[in-house]
Amino acid sequence: MLDINYVRENLEHVKAALSKRGTMPVALDDFVRADAERRRVIAESDELNARRNTASREIGALMKEGKREEGDARRREVGELKDRIAELDQLREQSETRMRELLSTLPNLPHESVPVGKDEAANVEVRRWGTKPEFDFAPKDHVDIGTALGILDLERASKIAAARFSILNGAGARLERALINFMLDLHTREHGYLETLPPFIVNKESLFGTGQLPKFEEDLFKLRDERELYLVPTAEVPVTNYHRDEILDVGQLPKKWVAYTPCFRSEAGSYGRDTRGVIRQHQFEKVELVKYALPENSYEELESLTRNAETVLQRLGVHYRVVALSTGDLGFSNAKTYDIEVWLPSQNTFREISSCSNYEAFQARRANIRFRRAGGAKPEFVHTLNGSGLAIGRTWVTILENFQQADGSVVIPEVLRQYMGGMEKIEGSRQ
Repeated sequence: MLDINYVRENLEHVKAALSKRGTMPVALDDFVRADAERRRVIAESDELNARRNTASREIGALMKEGKREEGDARRREVGELKDRIAELDQLREQSETRMRELLSTLPNLPHESVPVGKDEAANVEVRRWGTKPEFDFAPKDHVDIGTALGILDLERASKIAAARFSILNGAGARLERALINFMLDLHTREHGYLETLPPFIVNKESLFGTGQLPKFEEDLFKLRDERELYLVPTAEVPVTNYHRDEILDVGQLPKKWVAYTPCFRSEAGSYGRDTRGVIRQHQFEKVELVKYALPENSYEELESLTRNAETVLQRLGVHYRVVALSTGDLGFSNAKTYDIEVWLPSQNTFREISSCSNYEAFQARRANIRFRRAGGAKPEFVHTLNGSGLAIGRTWVTILENFQQADGSVVIPEVLRQYMGGMEKIEGSRQ
């Protein structure tokens, strides 16, 4: 959420920044009207309070002079003023509540370094790593490879659940587990993250804190439960909310977590996109990186977080690129985002496998996560960051497509073989 005072005092700047995102929300105009009503109410309340204080002082003097009727009249006037002030206090509270509600619908302001553009066409490539694999045969996609090997079953997954679910068997399931363990080990042992295993179900306060609610409720799976609980769309939600409504000591920053969770998304509005295979599913797995950082260091932390996610692909030996998202392609809560995109031979293009973002104080303000620089210092909001390190299912797809062989087998990247019991190649589901 944006800072209410900042929006009030820098309205034109906020409008200009939001226009770069391709949005001029009506909520901002409603905010201005609600703020004007709030100011009017405060001014009237201040005036009536001054009159009440003057009248209260006069009552004592009138009583001492024996002017009881005048004193009683003053008391009645004070009572009426008190009632009106109470009404005004309620009106002010209503205006402030309305302003907060309106702010909760406004996206974050893009960082000045974000490329300006209306959509993904304006995204800017930052760097590439590795080279495209070369084949002396026509490369297949992951569905054909996995189905032929008996390690992927989409038909029975649809029977058991619905479309956009999958079943991994044998070496396919083992490869998924190997990727999870490899990523967790890499990020904890070499990158300094603390592993955490959070709940896979969260409450609405947590989803509000990270920005999924109220705007994106249709993308969530909500439980039929009076407690208003939801399946996690990403580990970002429970891990970022770990210190909700807390004040941290400055010495605790930066805090760095890595978490494995399944993720559940309805993918509302995305039907017709990536319907084949396991690229866009209702249930998938991720290893997520989450940071709390000092405001002055958060963009350095974004660079290091992105590099940490890239290391996974470098160790696997997969060709990828890093792209800075334009203002029109930024997520709702994001101030700046890098997408890491891997090369998929079957599509002859790069596809996103991780988004690494700095939210600045946007999420922290919604979740009330603060820190104190010294004992008597005023608490400040932390900056929050996160990124996939990586999306497991898409990494699984990447391995099948980039390391496929002419005989239909798949070579396992060397770094994963210790997690696969020494297996060097997937040749069937019985492995």
